Amino acid sequence: MDANIRVDNLFKSYGNVQALKNINLDIKSGELFGLIGPDGAGKTTLFRLLATLLLPSKGTAKLCGLDSVSDYKKIRNFLGYMPGKFSLYQDLSVIENLEFFAAVFNTRIEDNMDMIRDIWVQIEPFKDRLAGKLSGGMKQKLALCCALIHQPKILLLDEPTTGVDSVSRSEFWQMLKGLKNKGITIVVATPYMDEANMCERVALIQDGEILQVNSPAEIVEQFEKDLYAVRSEDNYQTLLDLREFNSTNTVFLFGQSLHYTDLRKEIPKDEINNYLENKGRSGVVIEKIKPVIEDCFMALSTKPEEHE
Repeated sequence: MDANIRVDNLFKSYGNVQALKNINLDIKSGELFGLIGPDGAGKTTLFRLLATLLLPSKGTAKLCGLDSVSDYKKIRNFLGYMPGKFSLYQDLSVIENLEFFAAVFNTRIEDNMDMIRDIWVQIEPFKDRLAGKLSGGMKQKLALCCALIHQPKILLLDEPTTGVDSVSRSEFWQMLKGLKNKGITIVVATPYMDEANMCERVALIQDGEILQVNSPAEIVEQFEKDLYAVRSEDNYQTLLDLREFNSTNTVFLFGQSLHYTDLRKEIPKDEINNYLENKGRSGVVIEKIKPVIEDCFMALSTKPEEHE
């Protein structure tokens, strides 16, 4: 079975609110694909459409060549879905949750141990603990086990690392790489831009629209302007000052500095430095840097009129 996903001209509205606008995606069989965007971008709505839990307002979605509307019963047999909110039975133990989900798909845990073994060895010591008493990282691993218990061909993970510690996030991505090696098509939605680099390709999404689809490296390579890090003793006030500068293209707070692009091809750093000093800023440092995926997202999601 070719476990690909094809989305064509997909729209979803809730009353007068357009949650998704003309979504087009072609996710390859066996690919680790990321859907990257902030809260409210439309990631969960798209996942619920792919998981056959919602009906599209317009357009089509096909998984393994099957239509998400007319073939939803067939799709659910080979689809694993892990929603963003922990949705397992918190008053059942770890092993009871796994046994329940195995029974739903008319299978047994032992028949699918090859699929979940790497995760199971980490949660087996807690198999008799109530799911509601697990830590965030262990809940995440249990939910992944339950989504895999019927050996799905496609796995949808909606913000699986939100609310867990950095060690658990790292462990989770290592588990996903192991699952990819088993030939599963994995689609991960996340608001964490750094997780984009864990994926083979990503779709950047904002306000229900796909901004760009490509590998993380190619998205960064296509960044069009020179990027500068600007620091001063008062970065916030410097941000406000640069927003008023007549040739500013974009400027955003980024960690301990500002990331700045100019409308001109080459910027005279002395001119910007003098401008900021005249505004009363001290300790100004301006240096050219390489963009990262967050810079690309901000550049793509900034409307042209905001530059004027």
